[in-house]
Amino acid sequence: MISRRSLFKTLLSTVALVPIAAVGLASDADALVRRPPPPNMEPRPAPRRGYTWVPGHWNWTGNRGWVWQSGHWEENRRGFNFVGPRWVLRRGQWVYEPGRWVRAR
Repeated sequence: MISRRSLFKTLLSTVALVPIAAVGLASDADALVRRPPPPNMEPRPAPRRGYTWVPGHWNWTGNRGWVWQSGHWEENRRGFNFVGPRWVLRRGQWVYEPGRWVRAR
């Protein structure tokens, strides 16, 4: 059985942490209202058979801000096309859509 004292301590510690979490969420939400920086001009490597080049993109990290994620190679998937990653403005907030493979028509 839970004692009143332990229940009170748990409740008090939970209430104390809520404002800290809310501050962290507010700073992330504020940052994503601003447009991501323009893409870096990274050199596009020569084509590789059986692979698709996925261009780099900006990632939002709460403590460091915008951080560039370099491009990389993805192995091709038979019957699929790669749709690159992008940032999209939805309801006044920038949302990251990661690259994905879609079935070819």
